[in-house]
Amino acid sequence: QVKMVESGGGLVEPGGSLRPSCTASGIFLSIKTVNWYRQAPATERELVGNITDDGITNYTDSMKGRFTISRDNAKSTVYLQINTLKPEDTAVDYCNIYKYWGQGAQDTISS
Repeated sequence: QVKMVESGGGLVEPGGSLRPSCTASGIFLSIKTVNWYRQAPATERELVGNITDDGITNYTDSMKGRFTISRDNAKSTVYLQINTLKPEDTAVDYCNIYKYWGQGAQDTISS
């Protein structure tokens, strides 16, 4: 059984940063392309980008600049670095491989 787990969200002030992480059980995450999505309140889930097994990243145009996806295959973990956070960045971050999704990591940006 495959289980994706996101962690590392939180409450931060505008201008701050977050780095949610994604781990998985039941699947070798280190050899898979992993996607990151975000879903703001009352909106559709939106693709941020992805990272291939050898570290090549691709981003949706609207996500280029403040979002960086990276991975540590020794730890079987994929990260989503988000900088210069704004209140409108409040959202849930999801990692995804094939049909598998985690429960999401909540990011709340508020002063």
